[in-house]
Amino acid sequence: MKTLDLRGEVCPYTFVKSKLTIEGMRAGEELLVIVDYEPSSRNIPKSMRIIGEEVVSIESKPGGVWEIVLRKV
Repeated sequence: MKTLDLRGEVCPYTFVKSKLTIEGMRAGEELLVIVDYEPSSRNIPKSMRIIGEEVVSIESKPGGVWEIVLRKV
């Protein structure tokens, strides 16, 4: 699983960087996106579904961090 740590980044940059990363991956590969900007924890999954990628999980972690697992379709 590839990891993209976007702590300290805000929307729309979190989505743009996630999209560019997943576009370079092969079908079936998973991407772990780590964010600490709460709106990104909602916007990244929503936008990924719109462009046809799979959202595997969204998990809140201590310290105001979210881990989003995406799968390239």
